[in-house]
Amino acid sequence: MLATVLIALLAGAATVGARAASTDGTLRVCADPQNMPFSNEKGEGFENKLVDVIAGKLDLHVVYTWLPQVVGHVATLPDDTDCDILMGYAQGTGMIEDTNPYYRTSYVLIYRQNDKSLAGVESLADERLKSKTIGILARTPPVSIMAMNGLMANARSFEVMGDRSSGDAAAAVIAAVASGEIDAGILWGPLGGYYAQAAKVPLALVPLVKEKAGPATIYGITMGVRPNEPEWKHKLNKLIAENQADINVMLSEYNVPLLDENGNLIKTSTAER
Repeated sequence: MLATVLIALLAGAATVGARAASTDGTLRVCADPQNMPFSNEKGEGFENKLVDVIAGKLDLHVVYTWLPQVVGHVATLPDDTDCDILMGYAQGTGMIEDTNPYYRTSYVLIYRQNDKSLAGVESLADERLKSKTIGILARTPPVSIMAMNGLMANARSFEVMGDRSSGDAAAAVIAAVASGEIDAGILWGPLGGYYAQAAKVPLALVPLVKEKAGPATIYGITMGVRPNEPEWKHKLNKLIAENQADINVMLSEYNVPLLDENGNLIKTSTAER
């Protein structure tokens, strides 16, 4: 939740009750109520769709606890929250127990496809970026990498203001790139891919998988679960493994850049059409 952010945005920590998962026919889910393409109260996000798949496979009724995410802060749950899964949890944070990743993705560099001056850029270490105005969401990991590569002099920071979601800020970055107001933008992959689809001009999305220093740019995204419930975790891992191909197709419908364990882009049947 990172995203929903990100990683810090997407990360969550849960302190929950001792009720065994899903013993009463209910799947209790913690997710963001206003954070497309991840989730919303209308059930339109890909995390909502994945929850529906899990609930359908296990014949459970879904009940949400809405947990708004804040850029730059780690989400926490109150002690009396009783959720079976926390959606969009970044693997490896070590804050709570989590499942195997159901997708891997990275931050992406976004620029206009007709901008030949940026053709072939694969890393923020590319010297061509030093003369470019680059949009970035404040307090996200790539800010540090940009600073290390001397890219902050021309950077433009976009803030998530008040009760607006990270999607609003991401859409603003995309609009600024498309209009030529800025030369490029850096966004969390699912945000960049989703909002780039609606851009007025074709945009190139380059997964930032070749950075040599600084914070990680690639993350496996999992579901957070309560500790000491190995059977529930195993059940979720089994569902992820058995449905991975369908999950990938679903994510590709939201234009999420999917990566394998080596950081290579995965093509799905939907992406190839």
